[in-house]
Amino acid sequence: MSDDRDRTDETPRIRITDKRRFADTDATVPAPEAGTAPAASGDEPFDTADTETTESEDADKADELEAARGEAAQYLDHLRRLQAEFDNYRKRVVKEQTDLAEMGAMPVARRLLEVLDDFELALLAADETHDFEKFVKGVELVYAKLADALKAEGLERMQAEGASFDPELHEALMQTGEGDGEPIVVDVLRPGYMLKGRVLRPAGVRVERR
Repeated sequence: MSDDRDRTDETPRIRITDKRRFADTDATVPAPEAGTAPAASGDEPFDTADTETTESEDADKADELEAARGEAAQYLDHLRRLQAEFDNYRKRVVKEQTDLAEMGAMPVARRLLEVLDDFELALLAADETHDFEKFVKGVELVYAKLADALKAEGLERMQAEGASFDPELHEALMQTGEGDGEPIVVDVLRPGYMLKGRVLRPAGVRVERR
């Protein structure tokens, strides 16, 4: 008996463990998905303040853009009004200038009508009396009246004979003499006229170098 008891004490004991308990415990912990980093224990919660600030800035920019568009529309409307006013002003000025040019000829035409009446009277008198001397005297009076009417409008006849040749005042129709001296106007073939200090028609002259 003592031998059997001694063998029993020396036989090693085998410990049996229930693995189902450990399997259930492992199944309750979900495995992390592929590509997903585990959350760090020190991460802070998500803050919405940045998102609200961005939305506020976008709203301010939209308001500024809308205000700029409104101001641009006002400038464009003002520019169109100015353009329309300028077009009307230009048309009005052109019409006034045209009317002024047409009306400016009225005083001259009125004076010439008097000269025309005198010409008709002279022709009637020459047809009735056949007096040549009287007719010539009447024509001289009409010519003087016409010259006075044109002189009142600023017309002046040039005095070219004997003057030095000036290409701005004279037109050389003929040239005589073979000298090398300064060209001189020796004869006026067609009278020249000035209108209010400007050359209306140059005098046609004969030039001679002495």
